[in-house]
Amino acid sequence: MPEAPLFRDPVFDGAADPTVVRSHSTGQWWMFYTQRRATAEEPGVAWVHGSAIGVAVSDTGEHWEYRGTAGGLATPGITHWAPEVIPDGDGYRMYVTLIDGVPDRWEGHPRRIAEYRSDDLDDWRFVRDLPLSSDRVIDAAFERCADGVWRLWYKDEADGSTTWAATSPDLETWSVEGRVIAGAPHEGPNVFRLGGWYWLIVDEWRGLRVHRSTDGIHWKVQQEDDGLILARPGSRAGDGTVGRHADVVVAGDTAWIFYFTHPEWDGALDGADELRSRISWIQAAPLRVEGGVLRCDRDSRAPLLLTGAPSGEGPAPGAR
Repeated sequence: MPEAPLFRDPVFDGAADPTVVRSHSTGQWWMFYTQRRATAEEPGVAWVHGSAIGVAVSDTGEHWEYRGTAGGLATPGITHWAPEVIPDGDGYRMYVTLIDGVPDRWEGHPRRIAEYRSDDLDDWRFVRDLPLSSDRVIDAAFERCADGVWRLWYKDEADGSTTWAATSPDLETWSVEGRVIAGAPHEGPNVFRLGGWYWLIVDEWRGLRVHRSTDGIHWKVQQEDDGLILARPGSRAGDGTVGRHADVVVAGDTAWIFYFTHPEWDGALDGADELRSRISWIQAAPLRVEGGVLRCDRDSRAPLLLTGAPSGEGPAPGAR
């Protein structure tokens, strides 16, 4: 079974929002994550801001080694959140949320999604800010759909924290498609293909809401188990609270979800316990599809072994 926790950030103990991608040149797996400054004694929510993108590497997905922060991204006075990294055939592209400054409150600070590129996952260069639906957009997710078009899903805070999508035929020109998932506020969309379906999961801060699609365009909410995964506590170390903002890797015949938890926060900690409540750890669990239903057993004893190239189902080259 996977180690628990799977990974802890050795600098601030605040690893969150993981994305996992395989290096074409070395075969290693790279995890990029928001390096929250959980130990920073600063006012308000400043500790959530001022973050870099942390990096860890693994040969098989079982043991992870901290590698520092993503080269070329660290910019004084800029907050980095929620990376998404995809191979594009020639190299890699990262789509990451940027915020100017280190705000100590949530409101009143524009957020944007920027594109970076790299030849080797190690050194990144800024390309552009993406033209999306508002100046309050975060949490990019990518997949190529059945119509052959790339889609970027993201959270638009200006629209009640709903999920929107933009489309591109070539990863160069983008058009906003519109709202995709409404309903309860949420964040952290992630899209992947498994068991003959497209799946879209979002973080409702009480578990991950599951949506299913035949084409990656039209979605229906999963009804079984209240439509949520990672909502019930797990029994492993640090896995007793809801799973948050996740990434899914489909590699070979297996699928694994990488998510984070607040192991010391059940929603009630405050005052002297505030610093403890900020800690966040990365965990992993296997996913499976049974009768068209996405299921996750976070207490599974299945070994975490990512072998072979990432695979997808359908027409998308380079799918993770």
